[in-house]
Amino acid sequence: MAMTNRERILAVLDRKSPDRIPWIARLDLWYHARMAEGNLPARFRGMSVVEVGRALRTGNPARDGKVFTVRYEGLEVRSERAPGVARQRFITPHGEVTFGRILSEKVSGTTDQGLPLEHPIHSVEDYKVLEYIAEHTFYDPCYDEYLTYEAAVGGEGYPMVSCGDVPFHYFLLHLAGYNQAYFEMVDHAEEFEHLLTVMEQVERERLWPVVADSPARLILHGVHFDSQMTPPHMFRKHMTPYYQDFSALLHARGKTLAWHADDDSQAILAEVKAAGFDMSECFCTAPMVEVTLEDARAAWGSDVIIFGGVPSIILEPGYPEAEFEAYMRNLFRVIAPGDAFILGVADNVMPTSIIERVERISDLVEQHGAYPVQPY
Repeated sequence: MAMTNRERILAVLDRKSPDRIPWIARLDLWYHARMAEGNLPARFRGMSVVEVGRALRTGNPARDGKVFTVRYEGLEVRSERAPGVARQRFITPHGEVTFGRILSEKVSGTTDQGLPLEHPIHSVEDYKVLEYIAEHTFYDPCYDEYLTYEAAVGGEGYPMVSCGDVPFHYFLLHLAGYNQAYFEMVDHAEEFEHLLTVMEQVERERLWPVVADSPARLILHGVHFDSQMTPPHMFRKHMTPYYQDFSALLHARGKTLAWHADDDSQAILAEVKAAGFDMSECFCTAPMVEVTLEDARAAWGSDVIIFGGVPSIILEPGYPEAEFEAYMRNLFRVIAPGDAFILGVADNVMPTSIIERVERISDLVEQHGAYPVQPY
């Protein structure tokens, strides 16, 4: 009897052999763009994104699991909307900061979070405000919500729970912004180090226990680590100690730690393994970035599960059909016999992707994905 996608994923997490490699594609961007533009193919009319995935024979990514809600005390949070922009103002006794996101028509339907526009750090005084926000942030368990979601997903997938980002990378991406972050780390070194210490302590004391005690198993904590922005020496200094402790806590509870890997990770493959990660989710490969599946297998063996391997660019109209077929043939060769691998698209089936290629991958998985995988 064939396994369900849930059973296949759990087998991979347990380092066991599924009946075939799991194939789980993220269709959100393609689906919501088609809905926004009113050009969903006729055969999918009236279907939800999960139903479209079912029709395409790809499992449910189930990335909406939640085990906590965030609560703030001693400060005011105001959400504001202006044309094309969404802002959050955090008002504290030490002053206020603003996070802003672009909500342009160009990204309408393709993302529900917008694109970063404004970062809260503009002067050295803002560090105190951000410390105050961190110190007054609390994480309240909502385990029943997770269990309800897990039951709804059923056999079509296995829930992944996002727990935000490691403080150092959160600083780079959201607090200072990539363009300014490394200047801040030099110009305001003392304030930067102190803010990072406070943020890490709050997460260790308040976030980690809620996650560790939760019924969720697959935990995503960390996004977009990149060889340039989080190079090996900075990874080892600001991220490895944090993750080694967090992964040890999760492993003691039988949980799996993943990071969202849709950037070029070629220079940090060794750091990812040393930090204690069990999975690289949405793992992006050449020709979109420098790193290849071969590189990852050489660095990780089967110690770090690869969830991905299909760069979204090979689904685009401009990518020749013969090269798409050659890429997929090589993928099956590299992953054989299929250990520690979940096939997925990095990071999404994009709005302009050829949806028939997703179906073609479903065919290939059914034809050649049985464990042990044999090159064809």
